[in-house]
Amino acid sequence: MSRVATPVAHIMDNPELRQDIVTGDWVVLAAGRASRPNFLDGAKEKRKRSSLEDCPFEQPQPEKASIIYYTDRDRKEWGLQIVPNKYPVLEHGEVCSVINRYGPYTYATAVGQHDVVITRNHDNNFAMLPPGEANALFRAFKERYQQMAQDSCVNYFFAFHNWGPGAGASIYHPHYQILGLPVVPPDVERSLEGSRNYFEKHRACVHCEMIAWERQSKYRVAFENEWAVAFAPYASRFPFEMKIFPKKHLPNFEETDDGDMRCVVELLQKTLSAMTRELNDPDYNFYIHTAPMRNKNLYEHYHWHIEILPKISVIASVEIGTGIEINTVHPGKAAEMLRERVNARGERLTPDL
Repeated sequence: MSRVATPVAHIMDNPELRQDIVTGDWVVLAAGRASRPNFLDGAKEKRKRSSLEDCPFEQPQPEKASIIYYTDRDRKEWGLQIVPNKYPVLEHGEVCSVINRYGPYTYATAVGQHDVVITRNHDNNFAMLPPGEANALFRAFKERYQQMAQDSCVNYFFAFHNWGPGAGASIYHPHYQILGLPVVPPDVERSLEGSRNYFEKHRACVHCEMIAWERQSKYRVAFENEWAVAFAPYASRFPFEMKIFPKKHLPNFEETDDGDMRCVVELLQKTLSAMTRELNDPDYNFYIHTAPMRNKNLYEHYHWHIEILPKISVIASVEIGTGIEINTVHPGKAAEMLRERVNARGERLTPDL
């Protein structure tokens, strides 16, 4: 983003980035998203299946799609499509975000990209997708990353899934979202800084150190395969929080080869399947944390991963007011509960650890 100082007042009709004057964190104001379906009452309701007739995601939009995958050679049956979000957090523009001043405050135009990724089946969330479709989804993420990387206004790629109204999903039909952000998000920035500091002190990747320790101790590991591992973080912020890492040191999501990615996808499906059975089918979020798009040589210390947060607890005053999360489930017990589950055929989801 370029920097231009302007003392004039500004209007909030379009999405806008604002920077907290104390913490330096960026916040997005996107008033247009209040028009989403069930914006005010969705989070108060338990997940309910919508009818196919009422679902806005049942029909393909090839004229709008940046990516569309078909399931047949005649290209009559679509399986996945990526289209612009109808209620975007960021808006695509001819000019990149410009930082401005308003009195003591800093703001910027929220220029970027915001996509919806729609899978075909009306009911199959990520845990329920056939493995081929799950892997196709992540291939589409990588393909869309490469497209967004051509946009000089985009600096960070953020892909995520909200499942259920308690996790922020306003439409029942399973879908995923991608943000092409002009700034590195605050939570990612803190993660990058912590990884950088650890590397400078110990000359080692902090995430690789965690992976090695968790695989050795086994207590917090839920699932493991040849090239990936899923475990509950030692300092888990929320009950049943899980992280999935490729075992290989890979800073950049988009540079992950197909073999490593298949292993990550397999564990993501296993973990979410176990949560569905063990935790009474909770709403959840999962998202990808990866290194920024630009100046990649500065982030060789980082290790991309997926974070999963099931919505089974309520954040209250202590968490909001202090920033200290209160977790009521021991991480080791959480991992143990998930890995001990068996699937419908009586087979273990993972070998005994």
